[in-house]
Amino acid sequence: MTRVVSYNILAGGYSFRERGAKRTEQLLKIIRSAQPDIVGLPEGINPQVPGPMVAAELAEALGMQLVPGGLPTSRQDYQTAFMTRLPIVSVKHYDRPGILARPLLEVCVEEENGQHLTIFVIHLSASFNRGRAGGHIRMREMQEILKIMEPLRLAGKPHLLMGDFNTLSPKDAFTASALLKYVVGLDVKRKDKTLNDGHPYLDSVVPPKLRIFNPLLHIVARTPFLLALFDLAASIYAPRGCIRLLTREYQDCFRRLHPSEQGFTCPAAAPAGRIDYIFANSVLAERLEMCRVLETGEDDLPGEQASDHLAITAEFGAGVIADQPVTSSSDMSMHS
Repeated sequence: MTRVVSYNILAGGYSFRERGAKRTEQLLKIIRSAQPDIVGLPEGINPQVPGPMVAAELAEALGMQLVPGGLPTSRQDYQTAFMTRLPIVSVKHYDRPGILARPLLEVCVEEENGQHLTIFVIHLSASFNRGRAGGHIRMREMQEILKIMEPLRLAGKPHLLMGDFNTLSPKDAFTASALLKYVVGLDVKRKDKTLNDGHPYLDSVVPPKLRIFNPLLHIVARTPFLLALFDLAASIYAPRGCIRLLTREYQDCFRRLHPSEQGFTCPAAAPAGRIDYIFANSVLAERLEMCRVLETGEDDLPGEQASDHLAITAEFGAGVIADQPVTSSSDMSMHS
């Protein structure tokens, strides 16, 4: 049995609205509640903050190895990261300047029964303030990621893709009114307009040419009838293309086991949609035994006290052991 967790810990685990306070203990309570073997962190490391890193503290407390992802194209962005208690067989970073905003992180581990399992950790571009162009950016990223994973797919080797996709799945519900009220609330409380703390604000989701209507959005957020219209429009126009493309080749672990549940993951304080996923190839999906969203952690800690995303976890049974080449756990390869 192998249990994995995908968790966007927000800005590398720091709260910049609270003078850079760490959320290590809160995050540990969420992660430990799942008792994982593997943890993928889409916003695992904040390069702007000097060490010791929250991710390193998490790994040490959990008795896991930490693997940092490659540097993103923007110095203001966050690195992906990976933690595991299982032996690491290999690590690869895929840099695709002009295509991937953040390098794709690939880690192959050896499961307890000796099988090799390959995990890809991603954080797709948000670019919500670019309108439909943002959806095209994520589609381009997904097409490239599918190309990278193709050799494993053709070989039928177990692997999964997890992280923050910043995209809704086809047919999934979307309570845009909850998101709007959440974002407007953050905007009202925001004192430092230059603060980049990982939270969404109106300017980060509204295209520049439409920001003159920001005051109108404040009115919409307070008007039930307008909120209902906002939900209808957002549900129709919300981008879903890259998940539709991905599901042609991979199984959505949560939806496979929960066909009708919402499974909202973001924002944690006002869940409006599902944008955090664990996808498995067909071989691995046959081993899927559990997948759920972690709404609370140890001591019943609410997820919103740890991050702006809720974590998602999945468990895979042992399955049939296939013949595999013997590879030392110290064989670490880095590719661009």
